Amino acid sequence: MKGLRRIITGHNANGKSIIMIDRPPAKSIGEEVGGLFEIWNTDGNQIDTFDEIDRADTDILLSPSKGGTKFRYFAINPIPEGVPKEKLEELVAEGFAKIGASQDRVDTTRHPTMHKTKTIDYIILLKGDVTLLLDDDEVQLKPFDVVVQRGTNHTWVNNGKEPALLAAILIDSDLKD
Repeated sequence: MKGLRRIITGHNANGKSIIMIDRPPAKSIGEEVGGLFEIWNTDGNQIDTFDEIDRADTDILLSPSKGGTKFRYFAINPIPEGVPKEKLEELVAEGFAKIGASQDRVDTTRHPTMHKTKTIDYIILLKGDVTLLLDDDEVQLKPFDVVVQRGTNHTWVNNGKEPALLAAILIDSDLKD
């Protein structure tokens, strides 16, 4: 995922707008299977537009903090043929544990990467051939399709031969389900 760039604005001491950050995502994890690439996070507290804090330079967790948001790229590699189901389950469980999300794997009957968070997510497929799987439904996406994910059990499956790239905005939410 070379070439990912984020530009974060702010203010200088004179109150003039400036570029504070212009570089690749601060942190990433799981590049061997695609990866999560952090762009920006909020925690529900006031943001000081004069500070130089890189709010994406923190441990990568799947969900935002209470009242917070996460903005990230995520990439999905195709699943190699011939990987035993048990091995895939083991790798997925390890991956979700690394991002503090083991508890979000509520029903993996349909696919090992199924998960459910207490967030509203805006997901945009930027490139690739991806299917959104739900418990009882699915939809094939094409680049620039937008999914509004409302706290449902879901996963993303790469149907192609190249990595797929998506952008995601996750918003902590009080969901009725």
